[in-house]
Parts: sequence; structure tokens; C-alpha cells
Amino acid sequence: MSAEVESMMFVGRDRPWHGLGTMVEEAPDSREALIAAGLDWDVVQKPVYTQDGAEIPGYFANVRLHDGNVLGVVTNRYKVVQNRDAFAFTDELLGEGVRYETAGSLMGGRKTWILAKLPTRYIIQGEQILPYLVFSNTHDGSGAIKIAMTPIRVVCNNTLNLALDTAKRCWSINHTGDISAKLEDARETLFMAEDYMSELGKGFEELSRKKVSDAAVEEYIKEIFPIADDATSTMEKNVMRLRNDIRKRYFYAPDLQGVRKNGYRFINAVSDFATHAAPIRRTKNYQENLFNKTMEGNPITDKAYRLVMAS
Repeated sequence: MSAEVESMMFVGRDRPWHGLGTMVEEAPDSREALIAAGLDWDVVQKPVYTQDGAEIPGYFANVRLHDGNVLGVVTNRYKVVQNRDAFAFTDELLGEGVRYETAGSLMGGRKTWILAKLPTRYIIQGEQILPYLVFSNTHDGSGAIKIAMTPIRVVCNNTLNLALDTAKRCWSINHTGDISAKLEDARETLFMAEDYMSELGKGFEELSRKKVSDAAVEEYIKEIFPIADDATSTMEKNVMRLRNDIRKRYFYAPDLQGVRKNGYRFINAVSDFATHAAPIRRTKNYQENLFNKTMEGNPITDKAYRLVMAS
């Protein structure tokens, strides 16, 4: 298994992100999902010492209890949030009809996540868009508990998590202060998620009204993947390959043949590229980057959205 993906589970036959993990028939609640994903472990805090045995005041090591793996060093303000606590509130929050699709651990347990498919289905631009919520937790002090909308266009399984000016797509809860109160506040998530989906629909409507010429498509693609003045022939060749990939998706993708040449079609072509295209060079943290783009959004798709909306 990948060095970045430590353990994970997924429901159904489609392996998410990287073809790894354990398939299960269903995960009816967060506890079952965490057990199936190998996330049913605890983190404890232990003092940090210098090499000569002196305790370092104000710092603790977050240690995974069952194997002694040090996940990170944090200050004494940091509050550990166990996986079961970070994700358990989702059961009550999301209610009947929610389905946990995948859960897992990255980087030796330093980052964990659970993804839930909401029971609501949206029809936007005549197409079915399924809303997902990704919840992630960290144990190394690098980040907060995060909750993010990740809408999926069903016909092609593309991620459409655009950064909108009118609605937040991602929320976070810091590992400091009164964690239980913060988790309680997170119950507003569903209202924020619904607001995001509503604004996303308005954004798609506006994109569909923006006619896009073939020449404009070429200019957008060049803006997304510019060629630097000092680029080597190899670098230029790689950029041209990426440009051609998006171009083919825009003009020839089967799922876009019934869509007019407008901003909505272009965003979907770029989203298809961002979701499914293989990288020129697969780095060791490739899987982590895919996860982060699912949580944080993809800068390529966001740039394409800004270009079209500004035209």
C-alpha cells in the first residue's frame, strides 16, 4: 500500500482516488466506518524531552496508543480530538439516509478522513449533482478539523468543488479551546452546505449563459497552462500535452456532446481534467495531494471558473 495511504475503507466497487483500500457492503454509522477503515485507535499526549533527559516545558508529543507512533509535537494549547469524537457528531448531524462512502488514514495516521454522501439530490442544468461532505482530522498539529462540500457530477463522476465568492465551501474547527462547544457549533454545517449548493446552482446558470467561442477556449487553456519564457523544450512539450488534454475533453468528451459551447461546458472539461487526468510526474505525496484537492478545491478548476466569469 502507498506510503501516504496507511489504511482506508470504501463502500461499493469503485475504489476512490488511488485504487487502494478495503471494500465493505455498507457503513451505517461513523463507528462502523472507522472500524472498517482501521481508524479505531486513540491518541495520547506525552511529555517531550531533550537528549539529556530534560523535559521541554509547554510541548507534548501526540502518540498513537496502540503502536507508540509519534504523530506530531504540539503546544500545550492543543487539544487532542479522537477520531471517534471528530466524526461521531456526523451521525446525528446528517441523519437518516446518509451514506458513508469512504474513510481512511494518511501519512501514518497524521491525517484521517471520512466522506459522507448526503441523501439530497440536486438537479442543476438538467444534470444530477450529488452533494458529499468530507470531514478530516489531524493529529500532528498541522491543521484543524475540516468540513468541506464536494459536489459530484454523476454522469462523469467529476468533482465540482468550485470556490465561490457568495458561499463558503470549507469550514474548520481548531484544536484549541472548548472542542465540544465547537463541534456543537458545527451542526450549522447542513445550513452552510445547502447555501453552497444553492449558490453553486446560480453559478452554473450564469456559466451556461456565457457563450464561449473556440478561440476563447484556446485563450483560457493558455492562461491555465502558460509556457514560461525560460522553459526548456521538455517543459514546453509537457505544457502542450496538458493543454491538449483539456482541449480534447472540451471538444470530444462524450458526456459534453449535448452541452452547448458555453462556460458550463468549459468548466466541466477542466473539472474532468482535474479529477481524472494522470500527472506528468507522480510524486511520493501524490495521494495526499489528491485528497487535499478534494478538501480544499482544485486551483486549476478555480482558475478556469474565474477566467470564464471575468470574460
